[in-house]
Formats: sequence, structure tokens, C-alpha cells
Amino acid sequence: MNRRSFIIRGSLSGIAISLLPNLTMAQEQEFDMMELMGKADIDLYGDGFELRKEAYDAFVDMYNAALKEGIDIEVVSSYRSFDRQVAIFERKYARYTEEGMEPLPAIDKIIEYSTIPGTSRHHWATEIDIIDKNGGKEGDVLVPEKFRPEGPYAKLKAWMDEYANDFGYYLVYTDEPKRRGFKYEPWHYSYAPLSIPMLTTFRKKNIMHYLEKEEFEGLEHFTTGFIKTYITDNILDINPKLL
Repeated sequence: MNRRSFIIRGSLSGIAISLLPNLTMAQEQEFDMMELMGKADIDLYGDGFELRKEAYDAFVDMYNAALKEGIDIEVVSSYRSFDRQVAIFERKYARYTEEGMEPLPAIDKIIEYSTIPGTSRHHWATEIDIIDKNGGKEGDVLVPEKFRPEGPYAKLKAWMDEYANDFGYYLVYTDEPKRRGFKYEPWHYSYAPLSIPMLTTFRKKNIMHYLEKEEFEGLEHFTTGFIKTYITDNILDINPKLL
């Protein structure tokens, strides 16, 4: 089984993302790009979901604390491999283009909620999409309305707002009005002690360089300008506590 590589393979020209060191992080870690793209074999933990050990242990503590308040946290999405993200992206791309959308508008529609393969935070095994099992699973569960005060997951949302950070978990895509990129996702939380240094490494890499080596539907329409905007708006315009 492949293990983490803490060696930077070398700098790349082109679209690279710079970052000043996050002085609040105790650890300085580097991660291999194949790992960050969901293409490496890593140890995963969980029953019905998959996380890195540290993120899993923190989730269990959070789950048990919430359960005492009558909230049964269920993880509906966690680790996602590169191939799985390709399948999601290609399915949506095919649907939108078959409905008559041109390729670029179709891609813009996809990235309202779904990431380009290789750039998903879910590749890192630090992310969870959650609901309250006690609120039921009728219809689509990952919609903002269900987390509002009148929704079935309102109690979960209020509890997470109050206590999630105590366990290292932070909301990624907030409802900040001026935030760009992915739409508000009240269900998506990230384990910050790991995801912050992972994003630090990711930001140093030439993303276009890696994407050019892949093959999936729609990729041929990516331009340097599109990827640069995507990185700025979708990858980096997130909860500032995760930068």
C-alpha cells in the first residue's frame, strides 16, 4: 500500500497557486499530488464512509457528542476517488449537453456544486457531507432548504454551528453573500487540521499541468483562463478559516 509522500517533486511553470504559510497551523506537511487528486492508495477508516484516521477519530467524538443531544449524524459522502469524480462529472456533462447546452455553459452548470476531477476536496478523505438520520431521507437530502429553521436537518445545523469547530470540523462553502464559486453547502464540513496543510500543498501546484494528462468528457474545453478563474473562485473562495 502506498504511503504519503512528504517530498515536493519540484516546481512547475504555468498556472501555479501561491500561498503564504498559515502561521496558525502547528504542523507543516507536504502531500503528494497523486494523493491530493484521489489517485493514491491510502489508509481509510469508517463504517459506511471513508476518512483518514485523524479525521475519523475526530468525527467519532463529534458523532457521540451530537448523539447525546438527539442528533444522529449520518455521513452520506466522504472520500471520493478520482475515477468516481470523473463518473459524476461525465454524467452531468452528458445530461446537460444532451439537453441542448453548449459545452462551456454545461461545465459552468456542473461547477455550481460539483468539482472538476482531480480538484475535489473529497479526494483528501478529510471531507464529510452530513445529514441527521432522525430527520429522514425523503427525496434529495443535500439541498439547502432542508437545513433551514423549518427543515428536517435544522437541529443538526444549529448544533454544528455551535460545536463542530470544537472537533476540528469547519463548514467549507458558507452562505457569505459575496462568496463566489460553489454554491452554499450547509452539509459539507472539512477536518481542518489535515485539510489546511493539504490545501497549502495543492495551491503550490500547476493544476493545468496535471489535468492536461487526463482524459474525460469536457476536458478539451478547459482553457488557461477558465482554470485560473475556477481556482480563484471555486477552490479558494471558501470559509477563510480553512485557508
